[in-house]
Amino acid sequence: MKWFFTSLIVIALVSSACSPGVPAQSDLSTPVIDTTSYPTMLSPQTNASQSVSGYVVNLQRAWRDGKQVYADVCFTLPDASDWTIWNANFVYGGQALSEFSLSMLSKQPATNGQPAQRCDELSFYVPPDADLSAASLTIESLGAPPSEGEYCSLYMPKIQEALNQRGLGITLGCVEVNGVLTMQIVGKPDNMSRDEAEQAVFSDEFYTVKGPWTFQVSLGQ
Repeated sequence: MKWFFTSLIVIALVSSACSPGVPAQSDLSTPVIDTTSYPTMLSPQTNASQSVSGYVVNLQRAWRDGKQVYADVCFTLPDASDWTIWNANFVYGGQALSEFSLSMLSKQPATNGQPAQRCDELSFYVPPDADLSAASLTIESLGAPPSEGEYCSLYMPKIQEALNQRGLGITLGCVEVNGVLTMQIVGKPDNMSRDEAEQAVFSDEFYTVKGPWTFQVSLGQ
């Protein structure tokens, strides 16, 4: 019996030594990103200015970085309100993009006879393979949406005058709500709905400056 068990142990050891080992896993190769699909390019059109109705908009630079098109735009401020770029679009290859993100770069007060100025950075999303060799950036309007208190202190006289000139029969008034003077519609024609009256009164035309200011840019294929 001792010989039998010894033989089994020897056979097991020999079988283990001769059996193939578990193959080692090869290292996963690092994926290669085609950088040509994410181009970066600066437009040759820089520091271009346009004036519409006395308001100057300056395209300082525009560039493409992968899936984003950026533009640094400066403009003169009509007054002391919090003006910003209200509507803009980027057009390329028959496509028009009107959705954009916005961040303020700088704001300078009026000095030495020069008007106050603000600079914003706009960003549009574009596909990485978009042909931007013949594109355009248009600033449609600048805007300074008023707060509730500003409607009464700054905007109501201008809005009421415009309503009177159009013969709409809408009367405005200021009512104190929670300690703040709030502009309200106090009179309107019976055949005019409340929504129609509010659309006429709270239109963005009263706190925007219309362009357009259009700049041609070339950001490659």
